[in-house]
Amino acid sequence: MTLRFAVVGNPGNRRVTLFADAVRAAGLAEPRVVPWLAVLRGDYDFEACEVVRVDSPGEDAEVTRLLRGSAEPVDMYRVEGSRAWYLGFTTALEKLQTAIEEAGAVSLSDHRQIGTAFDKQACHALLVDVGLPVPEEAQSDGSESAFIKIRHGSSASGVVALTVRGPRRRAVTSAELVRTEQGIELYNSLRVRTYMRESDIDDLLGALAPEGLHAERWIPKLQQDGRDCDLRIVTVGGQATHAVLRTSAYPMTNLHLGGRRGDLGRFRAMIGEPRWRTIVEHAQNTAACFPGVHTLGIDVLPGADGHDYIGEVNAYGDLLPNLMGLAGTAGEGVDTYGAQVRALIGSYT
Repeated sequence: MTLRFAVVGNPGNRRVTLFADAVRAAGLAEPRVVPWLAVLRGDYDFEACEVVRVDSPGEDAEVTRLLRGSAEPVDMYRVEGSRAWYLGFTTALEKLQTAIEEAGAVSLSDHRQIGTAFDKQACHALLVDVGLPVPEEAQSDGSESAFIKIRHGSSASGVVALTVRGPRRRAVTSAELVRTEQGIELYNSLRVRTYMRESDIDDLLGALAPEGLHAERWIPKLQQDGRDCDLRIVTVGGQATHAVLRTSAYPMTNLHLGGRRGDLGRFRAMIGEPRWRTIVEHAQNTAACFPGVHTLGIDVLPGADGHDYIGEVNAYGDLLPNLMGLAGTAGEGVDTYGAQVRALIGSYT
């Protein structure tokens, strides 16, 4: 068959653009873009035999408003609203999958499995059930040291790294706490903040609580050049194709929060190839829990105790520009999008 792609995404978004670049580089026809706005307004369709990639609806204020079900414009940088967003998103995904199936097209993302990946509590339970190593659950009420996460958050939105030592607490977070006449407001920020006043920490956790929280034991991680590090491993068709070492002076290693790409080769040499193979195996076994999702970004926490843990499963974790793939995999010599196109050509032609 002639491989034809449709991409559900926000036109002009770099995710859509980079995937289209990879499709053209493979000599295939330009993907047809189905805007998220059209999906949410019910004005869209699919064609028989199209392979449909459903990409992130992020970075668009009107899409965010519709997903949250708000009658008024929304501030995309507000932390609050993640639960409403998730409910709108999963409802839209279900309708999308029905439309794709009715048209005779092929979906690259099962809506239920995407929903689980976006639900940190459900995802954690799934990985525990199959015996994969994950951090132990912790209390989210601020009474013990923990990584506290919004249940349906992404990109470190609202994450709080809480340290409790006796009566003293310290919260490191990407959330900016703002007090207004109407009450407490939280904003996602590119600057990591540290709160040490009890009133600030109580207000921070109190504002996050209505969104639903999931807390895990804080894993002391290996370091490179004095910076904590973890791994983002991209799987394509269940196989690990790309890996990036992320390092940071903060507990959160996200690149948009000041994290930097570390030296993966030096890291592999430090831990040894047997441990590296175990990390890759953990990532691929995690991907096997989501067989209906073609591409995942899986975060692995390399523990200083010699054990490694699955920290996150990201349904849209493939945005790693200019990162070439691992030798001997479908990603060798191409970026994450090139690896996906290469794998799909092998599957559908």
